[in-house]
Amino acid sequence: MSCSCSGNNKNGIQAMIGPSILNADLSNLKFECENLLESGADYLHLDVMDGHFVPNLTFGHPVVKCLRSHIKDAFFDMHMMVDQPEKWIKDMHESGATQFTFHLETTKTPEECIRKIKETGMKVGIGIKPNTPVEQLLPFINDIDMALIMTVEPGKGGQSFMADMLPKVKFLRENFQYLNIEVDGGVGPGNVKLCSDNGANMIVAGTSIINSKNRKETISLLKQTVQDSILQRK
Repeated sequence: MSCSCSGNNKNGIQAMIGPSILNADLSNLKFECENLLESGADYLHLDVMDGHFVPNLTFGHPVVKCLRSHIKDAFFDMHMMVDQPEKWIKDMHESGATQFTFHLETTKTPEECIRKIKETGMKVGIGIKPNTPVEQLLPFINDIDMALIMTVEPGKGGQSFMADMLPKVKFLRENFQYLNIEVDGGVGPGNVKLCSDNGANMIVAGTSIINSKNRKETISLLKQTVQDSILQRK
């Protein structure tokens, strides 16, 4: 399973669903990840939290390395909710991460962070919290593969979706036709159309997929909704 997540894909953007494993059974993570991919996930969204930028702690590069040893071809989108993300670039690359998504709020030198990520061969994502203006992403758009708009406060699963974040998505899509735009936080079948109609093409869904009675059907529904929105904009 692979994902061609490129920020400047002149052939057009693709609908991609990336389940977050934050609420999965972490005691059986290999099975959970394989099950999500077999259910149609395009990529896996792996939340790394350091207890500083966000209050929670999750896992680090040793877990990623272990997963990669079992899951060879999946696209691992690392959502780095950590201070000083530069410290983790080398370890995440060596552990098998595909994309390193850091938060703009966590570093004083985002240009340097982008450069170091690219030097490893990983793709680059930048995320912003709800209170961060979308315009702060503009200096970096041409150098990244993906922009992440948080639709909850980062750091905890199961929060309520913040629809007032969608104008950020719409602004990016109207100005950057081929940019991969990801939304993360409280997204599920009930609101994914709002996200995709505003321009999101990469959907992170945690609780709505993990707790679904039929993960395959849920992922398929999410993806078809996003695909329909993309087609309507053409």
